[in-house]
Amino acid sequence: MVSSTQQLSAHKIRTTEIRIAVLNLFLENKQALSKQDIEQFLPNQDRITLYRTLKTFEDKGLIHRVINSSNILKYALCSDSCSHDYHNDQHIHFECTNCRQTTCIENVPLPKLTLPKEYLVQNLELTVSGLCKDCK
Repeated sequence: MVSSTQQLSAHKIRTTEIRIAVLNLFLENKQALSKQDIEQFLPNQDRITLYRTLKTFEDKGLIHRVINSSNILKYALCSDSCSHDYHNDQHIHFECTNCRQTTCIENVPLPKLTLPKEYLVQNLELTVSGLCKDCK
């Protein structure tokens, strides 16, 4: 298992106390987290520093954005193949209608999408909703 410090180094992110704390939250929860979720787990952190940490993590390919059905922006860990040059976050996101948690489902292929030739797909987001394994 790679430590949070090693992950930060691998993504060329300078190690700071808040960056380690935020990354550990993602590693422990295995769920997409909103900025408000993170603020609840780390109540004594400066909001600007937290925002900058999330922005840095996203820019460097450590996390990606997920917008749930309530239009709340959440962040989830990227796969190991992501970097600042390439995000591999086109996978299904599952949102539980009961507990409202959002989870990345990477082992299910996305449906094939064919659009008319005059359209160019630049991003594909697929969110599936229902009951998660804990709420089922």
